[in-house]
Amino acid sequence: MLDIDEMSSTEIYDLLREVGYGHLGFIHNGKPCVMPMHYYLEDQDIYLFTTEGMKTHDIDLMPEICLQVEQVVNDPLHWRSVIVMGQAQRLTEKVEFDRAMGIIKAKNPTLSPAVNRTWIDSWGRAEIIAIYRISPGEMSGRTTDGVSSKIAVEA
Repeated sequence: MLDIDEMSSTEIYDLLREVGYGHLGFIHNGKPCVMPMHYYLEDQDIYLFTTEGMKTHDIDLMPEICLQVEQVVNDPLHWRSVIVMGQAQRLTEKVEFDRAMGIIKAKNPTLSPAVNRTWIDSWGRAEIIAIYRISPGEMSGRTTDGVSSKIAVEA
């Protein structure tokens, strides 16, 4: 039997710091949508760096998001998973935007956003950058490598 433990908030932030990518859930045309997404963590804020497109349009309309992050260690029976529910706020002030871009570039010096080749705005530009700050509301984490899991293996 697989034994699953709750993760502490420290363990949750450790996993978020370690992984850096996950699955972003949001509402698209009234239905749930999930996309793979890199993120950047500073303190308790999560930053998303992307280009304009469907995702930014949808998040601007309905900023409630869900970020799921997981890490499988060695085999499918050893994993950690975190769910972050929160509000996405698009950074529009230059000072905030530049500060966030500094954080993102420090963690990813070869920064190059994924560009959707099928989407071009009305001015013909395809690389309009958007940065969102996610303020976590609810967070939860589960692991198969927690305290009770180790006790179950030893028994």
